[in-house]
Amino acid sequence: MAHHAERRHMGVFDCIRTRRSIRKYKEQDIPWDNVVEILQAGKYAPFAGNIFNIKFIVVKNDAKRKAIAEACVQQYWMQDAPIHIVVVGEPEKAERYYGTRGTRLYTIQGAAAAIENMLLTAHSLGLGSCWVGAFDEEEIRRLCSLPEHVNVQGIITIGYADETPTPPPKYRIEHVMFFEKWWGRIEGPKTGLGYWSPYIESAVKRTHAHIKKHGKKLAEKVKEKLRKK
Repeated sequence: MAHHAERRHMGVFDCIRTRRSIRKYKEQDIPWDNVVEILQAGKYAPFAGNIFNIKFIVVKNDAKRKAIAEACVQQYWMQDAPIHIVVVGEPEKAERYYGTRGTRLYTIQGAAAAIENMLLTAHSLGLGSCWVGAFDEEEIRRLCSLPEHVNVQGIITIGYADETPTPPPKYRIEHVMFFEKWWGRIEGPKTGLGYWSPYIESAVKRTHAHIKKHGKKLAEKVKEKLRKK
């Protein structure tokens, strides 16, 4: 009997921050309602012009999952995940309204947003997942009987994680952001302790000057009171 995934009570940012790409899976089936919820999350991703031009192919068959793993440049770990979701784009639908930009950009952006939604939802359900982008598209097309007018945008593996990957190092926020222009910086307080240092130094100097100035006055008042006594 399959065990239902326990929901993790986590905020959105915690879910984003703690998600990991999982490449080792337990031999345990996933409740179908969890799979549907993951697909629903993909459906709610933002799409240009609200043109939902992707489809999801859920693959459970053992032999087909093994063949997909082979087609994904021999990433054999994939076959251990009980569910594969092949994300398929329909670029012609976007091209009708947005031309080449719809084909080459908006379809890819929509599919990527849907994939990330599904990864995060899987994590929130206590499941592991991985976004696979390396594959032989023609072989995946053959395995999934795809028509010529669609293309493969990505493949997601879903299952119960059998590993806990170490969090990878990430850049500090001040290393990946600019203001107004490339390499643009601003004066005053910045995000990140490193950029706060000039402001902190200035504040400390002002505080010392204030204490020095008003400290003398306070000392004189105390001395005067003592003399009166």
